[in-house]
Amino acid sequence: MLESPDAVLIYIPLMKDLGMRWEDIKQTPRFELVGLLSALQEYSIFHSMDGYNDKDINDMAKDRPEVRSQYAEYLEMRRKYSDMLGEKAKKPTFKGIL
Repeated sequence: MLESPDAVLIYIPLMKDLGMRWEDIKQTPRFELVGLLSALQEYSIFHSMDGYNDKDINDMAKDRPEVRSQYAEYLEMRRKYSDMLGEKAKKPTFKGIL
C-alpha cells in the first residue's frame, strides 16, 4: 500500500470534504489544491463552534480544557471576517467562561 502524505493530507480531504473527483484533482495545479485546502480549514474553524454560547463552552471545558483555546480561535476568526465585511463584532473575551 502506498504511504504518502499527499494522499492523506491533500487528495482524500479534497475528495471527501469538497467532493472533487480524481480527474479534477489531476487537472488542477497544486497551488490551487493547497488554496482549496486552506480555505476548507478556515471554513472549518469559522463554523466549529456555531450554536454554542459561553455557558456551553464553560461546561465543556470542565472535562476538556482545550475547548477554551478552540473557542478563542473561533471567536477571533469570526471577528476577523466581521472586520473584513465591515460588521461590528465584540472582541473575544474569557469573561463569561471563566
